[in-house]
Amino acid sequence: QKVGEEGVETALAATVHDREELTNEASDLMYHLLVLLQDQELDLTAVIENLRKRHK
Repeated sequence: QKVGEEGVETALAATVHDREELTNEASDLMYHLLVLLQDQELDLTAVIENLRKRHK
């Protein structure tokens, strides 16, 4: 739930071109995403590797 909320807030900050708010909201989004990954016992390394495979 928190990841979704922060995602919306990040998108809104980007829409109004508020760089400071975008930085703050992106930080919140990344924090809550990392918490979610840890809760699900998913390592960030697995996510990064998945991104590498997608962009070959």
